Amino acid sequence: MLILLFALTVPLLAAGMTEIKTIHVYVALCDNANQGIAPVPEKLGNGQNPIYNLYWGAGYGVKTYFHNSNDWNVIKVSKNVDLLILERILYKHKTSNTYMLADAYDGAQIAQTTIDFLEASAGRNGFQIDYDGELLCFGGDANLLSYIGHNALMNFEVTGAFTPASTNKIETIILACYSKYYFSKKLKETGAYPLLWTSHLMAPEAYTLKYAIDGWIKKEDNYAVAERAAQAYHQYQGCRINTARELLVTGF
Repeated sequence: MLILLFALTVPLLAAGMTEIKTIHVYVALCDNANQGIAPVPEKLGNGQNPIYNLYWGAGYGVKTYFHNSNDWNVIKVSKNVDLLILERILYKHKTSNTYMLADAYDGAQIAQTTIDFLEASAGRNGFQIDYDGELLCFGGDANLLSYIGHNALMNFEVTGAFTPASTNKIETIILACYSKYYFSKKLKETGAYPLLWTSHLMAPEAYTLKYAIDGWIKKEDNYAVAERAAQAYHQYQGCRINTARELLVTGF
C-alpha cells in the first residue's frame, strides 16, 4: 500500500500540483483633494474614479500594468465592492499556482486603507474567495501583502488592531515614500516582515511591485527580490542603479 501511495504521489508532484500562494495588494487611489500630495493632473488624481487613476488605471497603475502583463491572467473584475473598495481584481499567475487580489480603495479613505493593510499584516481580517473549486485566502490569511500609494503616515497617525493574531510571519511590500521610516514601528508591532520598502521619495508604480513578485514567486531570497525591484525602478525611472538600490531595501 505504501508503495502504491508513493507511486501515485510522484506523478502529482511532477505535474506541478504545488501549494497555492496568495498575494493581496491594497492600493490607495491617488487623490489631489484628500491626500497631502503634490497635485497631479486632474484625471490621474481623482481618488473616486479608478479608471484613469495614477496608481490604478494609468499606464503604470496596478490594473493596467498587470492586465498588460504576459505573466498574469485576469480572473474576475468587481466594481464597488463596498463603500471603501471601488474596484477589485483577481489575477492568476500563468506558470505558478499564485493568485493576486488587488483592491482599489477610494482615495479619500487612505487612512482606512492603511489600517486595513496593517491589520492584515498582523494576520487579521482574513477571508476566502472561492474560485474553480479552490478557497483562496486573502487579507490576513494571504502569504504576501502589499500597500501602494501615498504614505498617509507622513500626515497623520492611525490606530487599529495591530498586534499579531497568529505566529505566521507575513511578508510585506510597501511602495510609498519613506515607508521604512514611517511604517517601521507599526510593522514591528504586527509581527510582519518587510520584504521590500523604501528609504526615500519614490513613484509607487506597478512595475516595481511586479518585478519584486516575480522573485518572490521563484522563492528567491529577500536581497534578490530587492535587486529585481531596483532594476525595474532603474529601467522605468531612468535613475542610476545605485540610487534605485539605495531606495528599495529589505528588512528592518
